[in-house]
Amino acid sequence: MQQVLLLGGGKIGRMIAKFLTESGDFRVRVADVDQATLARIQSDTDVETRVLDVTQHEDLKACMEGCQSVISALSFRFNPQVAQAALEVGCSYFDLTEDVETTRAVRKISSQAVAGQIFMPQCGLAPGFISIVAHHLTKSFDELDRVHMRVGALPEFPTGELKYNLTWSTDGLINEYCNPCEAIHEGKRIDILPLEGLEHFSIDGVRYEAFNTSGGLGTLCETLDQRVRELNYKTVRYLGHRHLMQFLVGELRMSERREQLKEILEQSVPITFQDVVVTFCTVSGWRKGNLVQMSDARKVYAENIDGEPWSAIQLTTASGICAVIDLAREGRLPTQGFVRQEDVDFTDFIENRFGRRYADRGANR
Repeated sequence: MQQVLLLGGGKIGRMIAKFLTESGDFRVRVADVDQATLARIQSDTDVETRVLDVTQHEDLKACMEGCQSVISALSFRFNPQVAQAALEVGCSYFDLTEDVETTRAVRKISSQAVAGQIFMPQCGLAPGFISIVAHHLTKSFDELDRVHMRVGALPEFPTGELKYNLTWSTDGLINEYCNPCEAIHEGKRIDILPLEGLEHFSIDGVRYEAFNTSGGLGTLCETLDQRVRELNYKTVRYLGHRHLMQFLVGELRMSERREQLKEILEQSVPITFQDVVVTFCTVSGWRKGNLVQMSDARKVYAENIDGEPWSAIQLTTASGICAVIDLAREGRLPTQGFVRQEDVDFTDFIENRFGRRYADRGANR
């Protein structure tokens, strides 16, 4: 049985702990700075808990002792120091970050990894699953033209002018809306502005908008460099959301006052557990001389498990990271150094006991 250290017992951390412990193949130690958070997670999940301030380097390393892997479900800003501690202790490292600079820092640390030790950031939904499915679609083409990736975690019952509820990390959301976005345009890697590139589309009769946000491509810009004419990632929302966020972030310049923006959002926009995750990936290119397009569209809804409501973003994010940890345990991933999401075989992922949650395109409906 593999021993795993899970850092962070919040919304996503609780779901990860539940999935891993109930699988029967993992013992989970959960560490968090907040005792009340640990008490809640221990009340319904068979885990060991420890109070820990991850900024205390020696305490962090001591908490990793006896563990084969460490999962960071913390805010992205803590991840480089967690990765450094994992390197020193000899643990493999996994996280959920969408932050580009954090991933670069983790990658630099991974260059010193020993045999059997991997560093795999960006293991959630986007980047994460969407990178795996996009890369899978590209493999069926002789020559690529465009790769478009669209993902949204949306309220199932939208209300208010924003038509949005908080479903995950507010820090991560603000990063997406405020930081430069990577893309490939006309065969060249470029940075583009967040909240630009507005487009509309429909799935199952529901109309959505999508616009540039940061971080969702993961490492695909590097992987597909010189192979594709156009590659981009956009966040999906209900119609009208982007216009209001552009006013708030751009015209009112709240991107320069991110702590205030976080406070505004968390005090004004309710959390919901009644959500739906939408993924929509389209790849076009040439096959046997013909220009062909292939698409993959999925929806995963919130559900009740053991009498408790769990949001779709909890389910999909936790499923993504649990699946790759399980595949690493089974020897289905590279065994040393930095591992990208596109190193994961799509069939292995979708047939995995955790990744299977994505298998039904109308999951849980």
